[in-house]
Amino acid sequence: MLRLFLALIELIRAIGRGCRRLPRQAATALGAPEAGGSPRPEQLWWCLALVLPMALFAAVLIPQLMLVMSPSIEAWIVRKAPGPIERGDYVMFTLRHPIAGPKPILVTKHALCLPGDRLTMIETPSLQAVHATDGRYFCNGALLGVSLPVAHNGMKLEHMHWSGIIPKGMIYVGSPHPRGFDSRYFGLLPTRRLTRIERVL
Repeated sequence: MLRLFLALIELIRAIGRGCRRLPRQAATALGAPEAGGSPRPEQLWWCLALVLPMALFAAVLIPQLMLVMSPSIEAWIVRKAPGPIERGDYVMFTLRHPIAGPKPILVTKHALCLPGDRLTMIETPSLQAVHATDGRYFCNGALLGVSLPVAHNGMKLEHMHWSGIIPKGMIYVGSPHPRGFDSRYFGLLPTRRLTRIERVL
């Protein structure tokens, strides 16, 4: 993620340097000769041929792209992908929880257990804390993840205590990361709160 950010900064700097030279080069191309040189109008056309597609790309594509800041998901850049949510799809939603801070944040997860699937939660003694339990979550018999009693910042975590057939309009979201904050803790989510997205990078 840091390498991508630095590459974007370098690209912006390069464009900025080119734009600072553009007025002088455009003037030369249109007939104002530089010292010791002759007018070269083809330079202006080359410059426009380079800049205009980049501007169009930035105006159309960049607003549709979203950065994924969570290490629990194997994607850096995503975009909206309208359509019905299927198993394994990336989904984005707004999370409001003390662990996320005072303001709501956008979160990206996978749709892992869908309406009609059987979700089973089994509690076991925690390996992370004394006098605590972990929740193991299975979808149709396949392990989805294990909850932890304490977050990385020391905050106590309560896991979801529910098993059964997932009702219509609800989805279990999660990630393969052992410390991912997902439905293990905040429960099933209504599909109306989820936006289907796809990975770009």
